[in-house]
Amino acid sequence: MNGIDQVVLNFDAGNLRVLNAILAIVMFSIALDLRTDDFRRIAGAPKPLIVGLVSQFLVLPALTFLMIVALRPMPSVAMGLILVAACPGGNISNFMTHRAKGNVALSVSMTAFATVGAIVVTPANIAFWGNLYGPTREILQRTEIDPVAVAITVGFMLILPLVLGMLVNARLKPLADRIRRPMQWLSMAIFIAFIVLALAANWANFLQVAGAVIGLVVVHNALAFLGGYTTATITGLSERDRRSVTIETGIQNSGLGLILIFAFFGGMGGMAVAAALWGIWHAISGLVLAGFFARQELPV
Repeated sequence: MNGIDQVVLNFDAGNLRVLNAILAIVMFSIALDLRTDDFRRIAGAPKPLIVGLVSQFLVLPALTFLMIVALRPMPSVAMGLILVAACPGGNISNFMTHRAKGNVALSVSMTAFATVGAIVVTPANIAFWGNLYGPTREILQRTEIDPVAVAITVGFMLILPLVLGMLVNARLKPLADRIRRPMQWLSMAIFIAFIVLALAANWANFLQVAGAVIGLVVVHNALAFLGGYTTATITGLSERDRRSVTIETGIQNSGLGLILIFAFFGGMGGMAVAAALWGIWHAISGLVLAGFFARQELPV
């Protein structure tokens, strides 16, 4: 593990632009599910949304911090896990919620509100939890992260394609209906393929440390799902809402995390490897969990 920070993904300016474009496609595909009515509907019954956002932006970062304090991973890996936990939900959570027989409307609303809220909450969580733990505080001090710059980056990468996707859904609904699911699957496939190709440039070194990091990623992701379901349960949400909150908490936008790592942390090895493995693993674990939920009968 000592050499993990030498395992830096070989990203130049061109590669970063490609990753930015992929994330824009991802967010556009999410927005094809969104309508202004989704936001209005929540106003009448906001509790499930509030619980979901608390789970995603408060419970998950807190569990991440406790995990880091208990397991004490390499500082850069710890910082990578904190950063991923600070990101909003990932791009296939709505599809997985549908497969899990969860509340898709709640999932879509959580994605929308979390994405918009990420402009403020993501940099705030990175700064707060990163500074709370000594080794990651040193990383933040060395990199001198500007929360305003992070907020601008998050806003530009998330909000613009979100608005565009909602406009297509509102003005060109037949087109949106045709391309919605294919776009979600395509964006995930492109993202995973891009990460695999990027790691190939450092494959030998990557394999030396991936085994140790993947274990932390698996535990972290399991905590995210468990934290989401527990939070939804103790607050009295219905089973359909619990499934939505669980999946939204456990499926994170690791693509945004990678962009922030390359833009503000110089592609630091431990952070990049943790975020890249998250991007691959949460798709696998999310589909498995959704399949498990789908086989469980909902209470009448």
